[in-house]
Amino acid sequence: MALTVSIRKRLRTFTLDVNVQVDRPNEVLGLLGASGCGKSMTLKCIAGIERPDSGRIVLGDRVLFDSDKRIDLPPQQRRVGYLFQNYALFPNMTVLQNVMCGVRGGSKADRRERAERHIAVMRLTGLEAARPAELSGGQQQRCAMARILANEPEVILLDEPFSALDGYLRWQLELELADTLRSFPGGTVFVSHNRDEVYRMCDTVCVLSDGKSEPKLPVRDFFARPLTLGAALISGCKNVSHATVVGDGMLRCEDWGVTLATGIPVPADVTDVGIRAHYFRPACQGDCNRIPCTVDRVIDSTFSTIVMLRTPAGGLLRYELEKDDWARLGNPSRLALTIDPACVMPLTGGERGAR
Repeated sequence: MALTVSIRKRLRTFTLDVNVQVDRPNEVLGLLGASGCGKSMTLKCIAGIERPDSGRIVLGDRVLFDSDKRIDLPPQQRRVGYLFQNYALFPNMTVLQNVMCGVRGGSKADRRERAERHIAVMRLTGLEAARPAELSGGQQQRCAMARILANEPEVILLDEPFSALDGYLRWQLELELADTLRSFPGGTVFVSHNRDEVYRMCDTVCVLSDGKSEPKLPVRDFFARPLTLGAALISGCKNVSHATVVGDGMLRCEDWGVTLATGIPVPADVTDVGIRAHYFRPACQGDCNRIPCTVDRVIDSTFSTIVMLRTPAGGLLRYELEKDDWARLGNPSRLALTIDPACVMPLTGGERGAR
């Protein structure tokens, strides 16, 4: 079920300006951004809990919202399933009663049968009489999902579905939720500030930065080649420098004091360059993109070594490598790095002094 969202809404510190689409059945679209960037507000506008100032929201062939035509369907008519961060279960109701609240139409017997069917699918059989306070975090999430699916939505909205869970529960619940979404015939919008969740759970991703959406990309394209400074930072890129074009495919990296070749097309409005910390390797004589550095500090991480390196211009580079690889280098005080031109990412949208 296709979903098209093009809305604007004035908030306290910025204007939400979102243009996103779920184009095909079973697509899981990730909305990725820092806390407070407008992700949850976008979901609330889609669900009808909040009203945009202007724009249009279309689900399949139904217009949910159109400011020009004064269309604004109430939430119960939108056929949208919304999983809140805290799951929003009714504390005074049992599991069965909570799920039956999501069933539309039919006799009480019909609604009970559908609710019990979805309770079974969510592996909650035997807990029908339990109340939310008697459930684990994972069971509460499955109860909320059973209620959503019992309502037969055309699209599912997930608002940071793992934020209320302890870390040791998340992996198993990710697997369970991924299976649920694969069997759901409609589309899904998955909100998160966790890039690893988005990488594992989503097919496509759209970055929100201060309320403004960037173009949607396939997840693997997004992580391999982010287009903007904001996208690079939220995707986990640890090394960025202001940059200017000094030749065909050549970028002067001002914060590092070096000129690097890139194998990626350079946009006319390039402002920065990004390099992922694990893409470097020690330079050999004659290597291109050679960066002479001094070791500023070495950080022993859980499964790797992080080396902070001072560049010719005084800026820092972060280099991550296996512990054994760092040991083989002999803990040097000076180290020259090189980077494949295909891994030098030109970026747009950076502002001076902003990181």
